[in-house]
Amino acid sequence: MVDLPAWQRRFTAPQVGFPAWNDSAPDHLAFVSNESGIWQAWSVDLASGQRRRVTDESVGVEEVLVAPDGRIVWWQDDVGDETGRWMSATPDGSDAQPLVNDLPTGWRQGISFAAKGAIALGISTQEDYRAYVIPPGGAPSLLRSSPAPIGVGRLEPAGVGGISADGTLICLGHSEHGDIIHKALRVVDASGETVGEQVDVGSNLDPVAWSPVPGDRRLLFTSERGPFQRPALWDLDTGDRRDADVDLPGAVIPLGWWADGSSILARHEFEGTDQLVRVVPDSRVAALVWEADGEIRDAAVRPDGSVWLLNSDPSRVPSVISDDGRPVLAAGGDPVPPGRPRFPFWFEAPNGQRVQAFVVTPAGEGPWPTVMSVHGGPEWHERGGFDPETDAFVDAGYAVAIPNYRGSTGYGVAFQHALVGNPWLPESEDVIACLDALIADGITDPDRVAFAGWSWGGCLACLNAGLHPERWKAVFAGIPSGDLVAAHHACMPELRAYDLALYGGGPEELPEMWAERNPMTYVDRVRAPTLVIAGDNDPRCPPEGIVPWVEALRARGITIETRFYAAGHHSNATAQQVQHMQLILDFFARYV
Repeated sequence: MVDLPAWQRRFTAPQVGFPAWNDSAPDHLAFVSNESGIWQAWSVDLASGQRRRVTDESVGVEEVLVAPDGRIVWWQDDVGDETGRWMSATPDGSDAQPLVNDLPTGWRQGISFAAKGAIALGISTQEDYRAYVIPPGGAPSLLRSSPAPIGVGRLEPAGVGGISADGTLICLGHSEHGDIIHKALRVVDASGETVGEQVDVGSNLDPVAWSPVPGDRRLLFTSERGPFQRPALWDLDTGDRRDADVDLPGAVIPLGWWADGSSILARHEFEGTDQLVRVVPDSRVAALVWEADGEIRDAAVRPDGSVWLLNSDPSRVPSVISDDGRPVLAAGGDPVPPGRPRFPFWFEAPNGQRVQAFVVTPAGEGPWPTVMSVHGGPEWHERGGFDPETDAFVDAGYAVAIPNYRGSTGYGVAFQHALVGNPWLPESEDVIACLDALIADGITDPDRVAFAGWSWGGCLACLNAGLHPERWKAVFAGIPSGDLVAAHHACMPELRAYDLALYGGGPEELPEMWAERNPMTYVDRVRAPTLVIAGDNDPRCPPEGIVPWVEALRARGITIETRFYAAGHHSNATAQQVQHMQLILDFFARYV
């Protein structure tokens, strides 16, 4: 291991995800880890220290839950197209079987467990979206079906906010009064009868968790009524709703409850920094629980009142620690070579807004060759956590800029929804504005700039290769769409619904708008050598949406290299991730 380059040691370092547990047996944890070379589900008994791998899925496992009976639960996806079924097994990995029988194969739309074993879950198919309730030991009962998106509880991460602890109430997020970006909440009973509704026209409501107190029918959710996200409580007994007026700048995202229902754990996000805070309903004051270095990826309250969090920074792989600083769960392995520090870099967008990027530079003096590393999502933002790709570029001598373009989370509701009705162009403007500011500050050599992005960032790479051909010496597009119209028709239903909400209509309804933002429109202008890495079975950015663009560039004599891998939207295998990074580094070395 020590003979590997520093960047490979970061990529191959074992990592863990945030664990799941049952409050009745909190020392029995389930988590995902790449310790075996691919992300799989694992279990650990904290009392004995016994640790076991539970799954051996060919494309890996990205999320794991614990059922009330202690069984480990995960989504089984055989080829990477994200269709599949919920599976369960004992903590040692034996007796693996479908969690629920007699359900259609489809895409997951949330799952939640009641304390006594009832399950609520959502499934989407090519035809519709469905929500089911399954009593302990019983057969699935259909609660709702709709051609418009519906889901059970919080979708990412799943496992909470769906069915109440006593199994009597189920919360559905739905788009009947809006769209998939602006969901409302409906609570139904186990027969499917509506108990209550929350609708904020023009904004999104995201369920988080039911109160853990028996008989307390309060639902915690995230509200967008103000300029920043805030916790909100909905009492189904009285119908009363209260949005917390927390006196903090930035977003306050609720994560869960303390066991007595007296207060709420939340992540405070402000200008790319994270804190954990304790919020008491009806109080404007939030008590600090944890001040993070780097990034807090997830957190939860334990039955004893302590708080666990998944934390990382450029020098540390993600690990779980307690709020007293005690390490709880890590994957082991040698410490990784430390990455270079990230520093915040503010610039002005063409519309006059201040936009934040994070910049990393090699040692010495600039200007440097620079990689404009454009994040995916788009509803995500860089917060300075562990990122082996960024440090691989820096090790190779590049400065790296990661702009949190308009559409990113973390900077307010209006900023996050800036792409609604106007996708692709604001982000592109912000990337160019960031690049111009970096050049003006002496950080970037304007003659040695590469564009790199995965997913949404990969789509932006294809678009900007043609929109701004004079700016790039090379372009890398990872799991992208180069023909947005073809991708729209071939992708999974949830992504088609997202397209319709973002544009305000499909390509047949708004042909001029779709054409203006489609990389295919600008293929004649592309000049930079381009590398594409994509998944054979990707349901989000399917091959049908990238192959036409690749073939169009090849027909025009543009240097284009491709690598398709046998999985879906992401590769969960460490060795494959290393291969992809080596391809990118070698490609940029030749052309930048």
